[in-house]
Formats: sequence, C-alpha cells, structure tokens
Amino acid sequence: EYHYNMVVYGAESTAVDYEWDTQGAGLDGASEPGHGLYTDPNELMEGVMTLPTKEDRYEMCRDKFDGRPDGRSNLFRETLNRNVGIWATEVYTCRHSSTAKQLEDDHGVSGKYTTGLLMNAFSGPDWDEDPVSLALTALSRLIWRNNLKHKEIGMVQVGSESLIDRSKSIKSNLMALFNEFEVYDVEGTDSYNACYGGTAAMFLCFNWMQSPSWDGRFAVALPTDIADAPAQYRFMVGAAAVAILVGPEAPLRLERERVSHIIDRWDFYKPIGWHEMAPIVDGPYSVEVYMQCLDSTQRQLRQKTGYMNAIEEHENVVFHLGSGPKFVKHAFERLLYMNYAQDEVGTALEIHAQEGNNTAKDKFKGMPMGVQEYLFNTKVMPSLHLASRIGPMHTAAAYTNLTSLLIAKKQKLIGRTLLVFSYGSGAASSMYRLRVVGLPNTNWNKHIELDNRRFVDAKVFTKLGDRYANTYATFGWKAKVDDLQYPGAYYLTECDVRGRRAYHMVGHPTVKIQGPLSIDIPKDPVLTEEEQMLMDELYPYKEWVDPEPEPEPEPQLPPGQPAAGGGGGGGGGLDLANMTPENQQALAGLLQLLQQQQQQQQQ
Repeated sequence: EYHYNMVVYGAESTAVDYEWDTQGAGLDGASEPGHGLYTDPNELMEGVMTLPTKEDRYEMCRDKFDGRPDGRSNLFRETLNRNVGIWATEVYTCRHSSTAKQLEDDHGVSGKYTTGLLMNAFSGPDWDEDPVSLALTALSRLIWRNNLKHKEIGMVQVGSESLIDRSKSIKSNLMALFNEFEVYDVEGTDSYNACYGGTAAMFLCFNWMQSPSWDGRFAVALPTDIADAPAQYRFMVGAAAVAILVGPEAPLRLERERVSHIIDRWDFYKPIGWHEMAPIVDGPYSVEVYMQCLDSTQRQLRQKTGYMNAIEEHENVVFHLGSGPKFVKHAFERLLYMNYAQDEVGTALEIHAQEGNNTAKDKFKGMPMGVQEYLFNTKVMPSLHLASRIGPMHTAAAYTNLTSLLIAKKQKLIGRTLLVFSYGSGAASSMYRLRVVGLPNTNWNKHIELDNRRFVDAKVFTKLGDRYANTYATFGWKAKVDDLQYPGAYYLTECDVRGRRAYHMVGHPTVKIQGPLSIDIPKDPVLTEEEQMLMDELYPYKEWVDPEPEPEPEPQLPPGQPAAGGGGGGGGGLDLANMTPENQQALAGLLQLLQQQQQQQQQ
C-alpha cells in the first residue's frame, strides 16, 4: 500500500479567550431569537449522523495499488467508494425584513407578492452588510455548530455574483477566519455565473474529495449573494449565504450521474461599469431560457440513469428559486409535462427546444388541477418554506431550498432520493440526485428564527435597501447603523478610498464563536510629504452623504423640433446637451466626412 504523506495541520488548537464586544449587540440584540444562536451544537436532532474522525478520514484517502505491472493505481474505482456528499448546512440572512403584504401595498400592487408570488416576507441588507459579511457569519457559525477546528477544513469554494472586487476573491476575505489560527493551506477561490456559482463551488468540492489529491480534510462550498433589483422588478430582492460542509461517507450522498446544459444567452447580466448595482433583466426571455435548461437536463439525466418518471421515482424535487415560489410552481408544472405526457407533449417540447422555440404552454392540461396541487404541495412546497420568508438570493437559492426540505421532513427523508435542479442565467444549469442515508446537521429552527427577525415597515425597508445599493462603486465611507446588530455575526464597518473593506464581529454574551473580532484594513506605508500630496490628489477622501434623489428627466423633443424659445432663427442651433449618444455619434461622423471633403478640395 502507498500512503499519503499525512500532515498534521497546526498544533492542537485551544479556545482563544477573546474580550468579546457585546456593546453593539446590547441586551435586546442578544435576547432577540432572530439571531439564530440559541441551538446547542452538542444537541443533535434524532437521525443526524456524527462527523467521521480525523483517523477515519485519513484512512479513506489512502490510495491502493491494484498490482498492475505499470504501477498505476485504479483511481477511478477507488474514488467512487468515498460516498462524498453533504454533512451540514448553515443558512444566514440579513437582520432586516418586511412582510410581503406591506411591500405590495406600499408599491401599489396589492396581492402581487402574496397571492401572485406566494411570498410571506422579504429579507434585505443595510449598508453594514455585504456578501463577505454574510459569508463570514455563515462559515464561522458552521464551524461552531459542528464543533470543527479550522485546520480540519482543506478547501473553501465560494459562489457569488455579488462581487465586490474584480480581482480579489471573496474566498480570500474568508481566510481571515483561518489565519487567526495560523491555518493557511486551504484550497479554493470563487466561481461566478449568475445564480449557478454555488453549484459550481459545490461540484469543485466533490471533485477534490473524489480525487487522489484529497488529504482527508473537509471541504466547504459557500454560495453568498445579495439580490438587488431594477425598478421594474422591485419584488426580486433578498439575501442569504449558505455554508455547506462536504465530506466522505456523508448522510446526503451525491449520486454518480449528473448532467449539465450550458449555453450562450443574454437574459440577465451585469456589465462592468454599469451605472447601478442591479442587473439588466429580460424577464420573459429569462423564463424561457430557464425552462429550456430544465427540459434538457431532465431529458439527459433520464437517458443517463434510466429512470422512467422523475417525479414518482424521487421523494422530492428541489429547484432553483428564480423570482420566487410561484415561479418554482411553474417549473414543476413544466416537469409534469415532461413526465406525464411524453407521447403528446414531451415530444413536442423536445422539438421546440431543438429549434430554440419555447412557445409550448407551461401547464399540463391532461392532469386534474387538484392532482397537480397535491403533487406540488408534497413534492416541492416543503423546500420553499425558507425562501418564502427571504426572497430571491441568487447562488444561495437552491441550497436554502434544500435546507428547508431537511427542516420540514427530517427523518422522513432517510432512505429516499432527492432530485436537484440548479440554474444561473447566461446560462448554466445542472441536474443531479442526492441519496439520503441519514440527516446532515443544520439549524433545525431556522424557520422560527426567520419569523422572529426584525420586521420594519415597507418604506424603511426600501430606504435601507437603497442605502445599500448606493454603496455601489462608491469609496471612502463608513457604515453608521441606526439600530442594534445581531450578535454572533460579522458586519461591514468601512470601505476606504481604495475600495478596501473592514469587518467587525458583534459578540454574543455567552456563545463564543471562534474568529477575529476585527478584520481591519492594512495600514498604508509612511509616505513622504510629496508622495502624500500626490495620493491626496489621486484619492481625495470624502465623507459619505446620502445621495440626493435624481431629478425627473425632461421630456425629449421630437427630432427636428426646436427647443422652447429657440424659434426658427439663428438662436435655435443644435442642442448638443440634450442630443442622444447615437445622434451625437452620427453628427461626429458627418463632421469628419465634411472635413475630409474640404481637405480633398484644397489639395
């Protein structure tokens, strides 16, 4: 036998006796149940499997030779026996929320969010929260809830579309948690493709653990996102991070077969230098692309596995959330199409998908509506209890839904198989299956925690969201919060003039999560007087002020019509200030052509 060189990563860690900062939390902040730290990590739900020991994991990562004369090992056969999957999840969202009823009334669309989207409440950030602070909190709580040591984690992969830097990864920010304990050997960076980045991160963890490079440590996949919406989609707001502990011989095991459908589409995107944080969205087209990806992955997986009916042969189906639970209901109706009407409708859908046409109706008319409702309520709705209290959350959506299903059904899932569909605009999608042999660990009271969050009225919620959105591409500001911050969580404190960010943990009076209290911006080197003058000129520091509302745009005049007061005489002229960029470009081309003609005449 050939054994890996087993390295003991760091000395045995001991609890650091921090001077905990509980001032930010206050008595009220620590006593509110919304912070989510009242679950004792040593009290496991019945059916929850205990993590394998270090010795067991190292034994699993040994590579055995098969005796062939070339000395090569049969790695493929060996890796399939590790039963890699999910050991635990930790969902974290922002502390502020508003009910869907209040928001729809304030937006003047009564019934749209509650009845129309099946939403209960929305979660959103203030400017002291960002994708990094959510990820720091989710990861530190995952480590705390599962009694892990930082040196036991060998990979962290992050998925996000809420990037705060075009070079430095969010994963590198998370290394502050590990560096505190002198742990530096942790593989992984970030993956991004709209909402698909979380699945890409998790597949990377699975692949590493099934490879000969695995060294016996756990991996963590961490989707984290804050969804900010353009004006026409004000209901598409939400935020969450999910830390997913991946390991061998897991209770929630990834089945071998998985499929993907990745295509080039422009249905939802965020160009560099765009004037706002919110994406450019083609809503109807994005729905069409989602359904095409669902059709293709379902068809491919059925061909690869040989199952006859995706709905009957899986206990539950977990979907990417899209715009909300009602959208998932339409996706499930599409799945009904593909599995109960193959002769009549399924063939037609395949033809439409091959032609790039998605005009087929989304409802299966051949099945009674009562049966459709029953199947949706039993197969899908348990996975939407958390999402209906949070809202869209991009990369975190599918794994928040998976956690919701675990909380809702608990031991009833053991021995069953789950079907998961993950999607991200642009577009990337995958479908895979999870076999439940036991229960992974999670916060089993998460739905109660969400119901006890800090609810604010619609106008305050919108103001907080605007204040967060206004930090986009803005530097040199400090977050000044107006209320108590929940304990046991990290918060953004400052973004300096170079875009570097600082974070601070608000401690809990009794629950001591291991991690640095402050993640500070590094001090700049001492500059000469001449260098300092140059830096002040290049990066002037400006105190943050709430931006004034943009004035209403003046109505555009029809082409050829003079401005008011311009008349038809010499005072009219060309109004370059109000000319569209296209007309300005055309005028510039015309002037250039005239100049060339004049030069030719002079010659």
